[in-house]
Amino acid sequence: MTTPRIVVLGAGYAGMMTTKRLTQQFAPEEAEITLVNKHNYHYQTTWLHEVAAGTIDVNRSRIMITDVINPRRVNIVHDSVVKIHPDDKQVELSNSMLEYDYLVIGLGFEKATFGIQGMEEHAFSIQSVDKSRMIRDHIEYQFSRYKTEENPSDDLLTIIVGGAGFTGIEFVGELAERIPQLCKKYDIPRNRVKIINIEAAETVLPGFDEELIAYAVHSLTDRGIDIRTKTMIKEVKKDAVIVGEEKEEIKAGTIVWTGGVQANRIVGESGFELTKGKVNVDSTLRAPNYDNVFILGDCAWVMNKETGRPYPPTAQIAIQEADVCAHNIRTLVFGGTLREFKFDNKGTVASLGGSEAMGTIFDGHKLYGLQAKMMKNVIDDRYLFMLGGPSLVLKKGKFRPF
Repeated sequence: MTTPRIVVLGAGYAGMMTTKRLTQQFAPEEAEITLVNKHNYHYQTTWLHEVAAGTIDVNRSRIMITDVINPRRVNIVHDSVVKIHPDDKQVELSNSMLEYDYLVIGLGFEKATFGIQGMEEHAFSIQSVDKSRMIRDHIEYQFSRYKTEENPSDDLLTIIVGGAGFTGIEFVGELAERIPQLCKKYDIPRNRVKIINIEAAETVLPGFDEELIAYAVHSLTDRGIDIRTKTMIKEVKKDAVIVGEEKEEIKAGTIVWTGGVQANRIVGESGFELTKGKVNVDSTLRAPNYDNVFILGDCAWVMNKETGRPYPPTAQIAIQEADVCAHNIRTLVFGGTLREFKFDNKGTVASLGGSEAMGTIFDGHKLYGLQAKMMKNVIDDRYLFMLGGPSLVLKKGKFRPF
């Protein structure tokens, strides 16, 4: 039997945990494992809103891949994926070509603009470490401009956040903490700054119940966030957004879009059939028509058989998908029964900035405020422990509630 070649594309939550699990499922001589990522680091996607707001240092969110993945066990390739050729079992990289027997695609997400004019050109997105850092730097630059220019417009200090889902709400929560600090630094009255969160739906935070949503909205509006629901963004300009049927223009110095994501474009360009920007995988997490290709995380729709709807693409789900994927690859190599993915919902907690948070854990038990924030930190630290053990928790963990 030849040694199977397993290639993992992307070092996000799904890719990193799948690689980690594969090293546990296979002895060194049983499989050749390769992890491809364009950077030499993995980053906490669920912390990027904090990087973008400037409430944590950018390096806090980054983890060097070799700190948690043994390069003697895994071939770590720093390169960009150009295209996947599933019929030929090949992956085309910028600088080479890889052949595989089993492929895991965890290439993450891209901004979905839904055809809104100007969104791609003029709106920032919380998509990566570098793009989040750009948002942080741009916001502070606008404060600097306001302080140094003659007769500056207050519009420079207006921040518009499109989308009030998980990322949008967590981001404006961090802004509620960060903006007073910038106001103090640049000696600018807080009432000159506007933070406007615009959402097309009737409510914020889909998936949470009314009581939790009400708590979040109250917490944010109390700290100066202007939340506008049932308001659709029609167009984005360099310094403004056009909203609603009446096409109201709202001037702003910073525009950030958090309203939607889709699978990395490479997935569709490689011939995999997309549904609303992602691939409908089967219950074993494999791509249609390709029994040796697994698609995880933000690139995949995984159906919940009980509801008939796909699971939301969260970090918690991506981590659980990794366990099933690694088991199923071993099963395909050595035989046995394939596992079907079934989400074990341990709850969801949304940070609202500072010591504020809300959400549910386990059997739907609701948490609010500092208690919820502490649980959010526990959840973050648990992932670090799963990935790199106690040493990584000591190095990167969130011990304090604020």
